[in-house]
Amino acid sequence: MSVVRVSSYFMLSSTLFVLCRPEGAAMSMSRTVPVKPRSERQEKAAPTRWVWLAAWPVTAVFVLSNAATPLYVLWQRDLGFSKGTLTVVFAFYIVGLIGSLLVSGVLSDRLGRKPVLLPALALALAACLIFATAGSVAALIVARLFAGIAVGAVVSGGMAAVSDVAGPGRARLGALLASCAMVFGAGLGPLLAGVLSEALPAPTVTVFAVEAALLASAVAVVLRMPLPDARGRASAAGSWVRVPAVPRGNGRHLALGVAVFAPGITATSFVLSLGPSLLTGLLGGTNRIVPGAMAFVMFLASTGVQFAVQRLRRGAILIAGATSTALAMVALVVAVQAASIQVLAVAALLAGAGQGMGQLGGLSLLNSTVPAGRLAEANAALNVGGYLLAGLLPVSAGYLSDAMGLTGGTTLFGAVLMTLAVVGGLVVVLGRRWVPEPR
Repeated sequence: MSVVRVSSYFMLSSTLFVLCRPEGAAMSMSRTVPVKPRSERQEKAAPTRWVWLAAWPVTAVFVLSNAATPLYVLWQRDLGFSKGTLTVVFAFYIVGLIGSLLVSGVLSDRLGRKPVLLPALALALAACLIFATAGSVAALIVARLFAGIAVGAVVSGGMAAVSDVAGPGRARLGALLASCAMVFGAGLGPLLAGVLSEALPAPTVTVFAVEAALLASAVAVVLRMPLPDARGRASAAGSWVRVPAVPRGNGRHLALGVAVFAPGITATSFVLSLGPSLLTGLLGGTNRIVPGAMAFVMFLASTGVQFAVQRLRRGAILIAGATSTALAMVALVVAVQAASIQVLAVAALLAGAGQGMGQLGGLSLLNSTVPAGRLAEANAALNVGGYLLAGLLPVSAGYLSDAMGLTGGTTLFGAVLMTLAVVGGLVVVLGRRWVPEPR
């Protein structure tokens, strides 16, 4: 199934959803009802607990995004595929995610958040079923593709929904919770998979049954989420399927966010895709709790650092993120050269912190400068910029590892990404005058 066909189905499902709602039907039958601009309507702020609850669907879908990480060694053993093939399976997640971002950001801004989130959650549930019954590389690819499409929708529409529920008066809280929900879920998935696969029967099935229950609870949250009325919100004109962009004047803010976020997300993607293989080589064993725990700690660091630096100036957060990613790559090279598990753990912690600060800095820039009617598309644009690099470099490292050995491929990957992180930090230093800081 091609990305275009899946994306078309996703768009069709979203459109049918909005037309089937009573208010959607009323809108299609009558175009003469005047709608006041958002500034003229009085919308009661949602309770703070709903800002936190709005972040739950983001967490639930991101649990799925990395739940398969500790299980790849089992599938490799049973299905017999190489490290290069493993990174290709991983990269199809990026393909699905980017394909989804070409549609979901615009859909979310034009139709509303729920018509995007509900089909995404349904597709995530389908991915759970395919993962749990996978008997071939093709099945793993389809499951990763579906998971990527669901994540792309949640990255744009779900994270924008958190900001919508928070409202302008709690913009900083909205950006923080949206970002932390993403990285916490991304870390929780591999930890659950590692523990459940070691402790319970059916190691490649149990975690996806648990994840299906989490996704069902997320559906219940989305159905009741108190989102503001989207009808009076200005949204972007133009094609429904396009490369996500930001309004005129916000391009420099997007560029600063991507400069730091892209190396950060690439570093954590490498740890997720080839980290278990590195640990297997260093440990000489196949315990799945260890790589799952390492991924969890990496993303826990990403979550914790965002709470720690949330009150710093945005420019300082981005510079610190670039520095952390560069240091992570130095530690990664040292770890593989010295065959040190402890240094590899340090590299994972630094990579998590780098991604977290890059993500928070980029989201904060966009949340503070982009109108609500373009926010989902802007979030999509930030993630397209980040995940393009995160898809290309780890796949290259996987095939290099097959050709040069895991140590040589990892060393070259670390050197290239360290250079990109340093360049990203310099871009922020030179462009700090473009960073709007809260008074």
